[in-house]
Amino acid sequence: MIFKDKVVVITGASRGVGRALAIGFSGEGATVVATARTLRPGAGVFEGSLEETVDQITGAGGRALAIPCDMTVEAEIRSLVDRTLAEAGPIDVLINNAGISHHGPLAGLSVEEFDRVMSVNLRGPFITCKYVVPGMMERRWGSIINLASRNAIWDSPEDLVYGPSKAALDRFSQNLAEDLKPYNIAVNALSPGLIISYMTRNWDPSNNPRGLDISPPEVVLPAALWLAQQDASFTGHVLLRNDFRKTWP
Repeated sequence: MIFKDKVVVITGASRGVGRALAIGFSGEGATVVATARTLRPGAGVFEGSLEETVDQITGAGGRALAIPCDMTVEAEIRSLVDRTLAEAGPIDVLINNAGISHHGPLAGLSVEEFDRVMSVNLRGPFITCKYVVPGMMERRWGSIINLASRNAIWDSPEDLVYGPSKAALDRFSQNLAEDLKPYNIAVNALSPGLIISYMTRNWDPSNNPRGLDISPPEVVLPAALWLAQQDASFTGHVLLRNDFRKTWP
C-alpha cells in the first residue's frame, strides 16, 4: 500500500469528492484525517457527515479521524492541525477540497455571499497551508493538492465569485510551489471535471454547450493518488483530471 504510515488531511470530506478521496487514500494504507463542518448525520444543512465517512473507512479496516472544522475560522483550522499532529502524527499530504459556490447576477450577489465564497475557497486553503507547511518544511517533504476548477478560465455568465475564487487559488498554488520548492514540497492544483455532487445537483444535460460528461466522485482518485506521491520535481501545475495519463504526468 503506497501510503502506509502516511497521514493525509482532506478538507470537505463529509461527502462528494472529499469522501471519495478519504476512502481511496485509506485503501492505500493512509491514516486519513477527514474534516468538514458537519460531524454527525443530520446535523448539517446538506447530506453527508464526517462520522459517515469515517465509519466507511474503519468498517473496511482502515484508520481515520473525524475533526469538525469551519474553513472560515482560523482558530478551528489551527486546532485541526494541532489535533492531527497530536492524534495522528506529522502531516504528509494536505488536500484542500472544501469549497462552496454561488451563481447569479451582480445585483443578486451580496457582499456577504462574495466574502463567504472567497473565505472558504481561497482564504481557507491559505490558512490551512500556513499551519501545515512548517512541519513539512522541517521534514523537507510533503505534498499539497488544491482542488481547482475549469471555471477559473471559462467565460461563464453569472459566475462572479466562484470562478474568480478558483482562479486565485490556481495562482496561489503556483506561487506557493515556488516558495516551497527549496524544501522539496510539491504544490499542485487539480481540476476534477464535472462531478456528481451537491454543486451539480441542478445540472441540465440538455444545456451543455461544452459537451461535458458528468462523472462520479471516485474518478478523481487515481490522479490525486499520483499527485500526492510527488516531491518538488513535479510542482506548480494546474492540471485537469480528465488529462491524467494522457497529457500528464
